[in-house]
Amino acid sequence: EVQLQASGGGLVQAGGSLRLSCVASEFTFDDSAIYWFRQAPGKEREGVSCIGSSDHRTWYRDSMKGRFTTSSDNAKNTVYLQMNSLQPEDTAVYYCGVEGEASCVRTVGMEYAVDYWGQGTQVTVSS
Repeated sequence: EVQLQASGGGLVQAGGSLRLSCVASEFTFDDSAIYWFRQAPGKEREGVSCIGSSDHRTWYRDSMKGRFTTSSDNAKNTVYLQMNSLQPEDTAVYYCGVEGEASCVRTVGMEYAVDYWGQGTQVTVSS
């Protein structure tokens, strides 16, 4: 059974940083698009970033550009999301998701293309 384990969330003050990790088991990230999404209370889930495991092509939501960086370590089947300059509006549950045999070409509707989801990790940014 494919599992994605997201971790690294926590409580941080505004301006602080966190690094999230997403580790896959029973699945290799070869030729996949690995996404980070987030969902704040009362809001829809939104795409945060994407990285292609083969071509390392990346995509970021505009509000994350320059603050968030996604990277992958295929040997460890792990994708990271480094989040800097966090703000209270970044508070959400963050999820990783994988779309097999894909790269980061989607800018909308990516949540409908995910094949496997991680369980989410809570990020809380205090002001």
